[in-house]
Amino acid sequence: MNVVEAGDIRRERFLREPVVESKGELKHWIDALVDWLEERFKARSKDVYVVNGGLSVSGLQHVGRLRGEVVIPEVVRRILESRGLQVRQYLTLYTQDAWKGKESQRRAFSDPESAKRYTGWPLVRVPDPKGELPSWIDRFWADFGPYIKDFTDGKVEVVTTTDMYRGKLLEFVKLSIARREEIRQIVNKYRGRKPYPPGWIPFEPRCQNCSRIDTTEALEVDFENERVRYRCRGCGHEGWAPLWDGKLNWRIEWVGVWWALGVDFEPYGKDHATPGGSRDSANELAVKVYGIMPPEGLPYEWVSLKTRNGESDMSSSDFIGFTPREWLEVAHPEVLRFLILRTPPMRKLSLGLREIPLYYDQYYRAERVYYRVESTGRREEDILLSRSYELSYTRGKPPSTMPAQPPYTHIAILAQILPEELWESEAPRRLQRSGHLPEKPSDFDLERIRSLLPRAKRWAELYAPEYMRIKILKELPQEILEQIPAEIREKLRGLGDALAVLTEWNEDAIKQAMIEYTRGWDSKERKTFYRYFYMIFVGRESGPRAAPLLSLLDREFVVERLRSV
Repeated sequence: MNVVEAGDIRRERFLREPVVESKGELKHWIDALVDWLEERFKARSKDVYVVNGGLSVSGLQHVGRLRGEVVIPEVVRRILESRGLQVRQYLTLYTQDAWKGKESQRRAFSDPESAKRYTGWPLVRVPDPKGELPSWIDRFWADFGPYIKDFTDGKVEVVTTTDMYRGKLLEFVKLSIARREEIRQIVNKYRGRKPYPPGWIPFEPRCQNCSRIDTTEALEVDFENERVRYRCRGCGHEGWAPLWDGKLNWRIEWVGVWWALGVDFEPYGKDHATPGGSRDSANELAVKVYGIMPPEGLPYEWVSLKTRNGESDMSSSDFIGFTPREWLEVAHPEVLRFLILRTPPMRKLSLGLREIPLYYDQYYRAERVYYRVESTGRREEDILLSRSYELSYTRGKPPSTMPAQPPYTHIAILAQILPEELWESEAPRRLQRSGHLPEKPSDFDLERIRSLLPRAKRWAELYAPEYMRIKILKELPQEILEQIPAEIREKLRGLGDALAVLTEWNEDAIKQAMIEYTRGWDSKERKTFYRYFYMIFVGRESGPRAAPLLSLLDREFVVERLRSV
């Protein structure tokens, strides 16, 4: 691998294989990545190494952007720090990028047609569509930026290119203009169509008349006064603009961020990883023009949104996906970190908020593997799950003993049938009785339940299938009672008698009693019975699985309701 290709690790096995051999042993892909980076960093010989991620706030800041831009760099940093290296982590926001004015972006405004006038403006200057915050960026960063601390250890430093152009990048702009002919020759090799002509100035000033940044052409540079003369193809205006009020060509700007921050490792989306693409051109510019070593790179696959109708790639400017704030409303950050870390970078990761209970099942399984309560039977799978679980924690390590694992759907049921004022006192008691919480729960167990209850209730309200949205009938309405055939009433009363004599009131005991009670019934008979069973408890013909539901209700209430028909 030559110097120009120093950031290109597309052929490395850990991009697609969850567990690979590194330094003579099988390791989680991210540990293998860090082994590789540690060796590469020796050639750099620095006191402090820098990892970075970059994104443009072009619209919805979806959770897919946590993958390569935040979580992977953060875990890499923490592992390197555990090995004695000093590492600093940045997240760079490309706030000077031009607003494209796509239909999906314009729909954010109450008057999409009038919003066309902002097309080509730097993102930082586009107004808040709701007119409440300073800018477009403030609006869509609000559901992402403040929540980074929940998905990391809180040591990620956010910087913007807008601020950088007034600081270190201003020096880089001057250097780039001074060496523009060398830059032009390299960029034209990769550009293909419409090569830049001799005399091209690689800076795009903001038009001081119409504010567009994508229609200006730099004509002359006044280094002494740090300004550039330009002509705007959009409005026809000619004038002077400060060298900090604009942006460099994208490929050069990328190198400028590396140069300004001293970046040593930076993941990037798969679109930049194509041979002869933007990453290759940025690498060559870094080495041949600016004399810096490009950061080690890591291409990653997009995260897709899973819906009832299929999957589609999450997209910021197309407003496809959901935000970190929306995830935290219904699930813990550790679960999302686990899903990211379980999936090698160049493998597809699909996420949907309807699937939250499934993600908890997967997380709990990894937890059991970590504590060696369970094994998958495959060493590689055990390594993957155990290490992904361990690294899912943002503060320190997992508890010394395995926590209780109340199923997410059970908590969703409990959150709906218990008034919120009883969550603190009554929820643990009912989970103990149902067999999902030990007699002496740890502080971690209780905190897990406390933090799950509001999340699971929110999930039930917004994303759960209809049968999971329940409200227990305090009284049995006469109109329901009158619908129940005599033979079904007798069977319901019989079930009440069978449950009344149970020595234990938990899910397994109730499930076994109901299996025994309905043994020998044909499918039609069983279907009819359960239709009325749900009607007398939740007022409709379907609901959550019967045994978990009953285990979370008081035995006396259940037996009395069944016998009362």
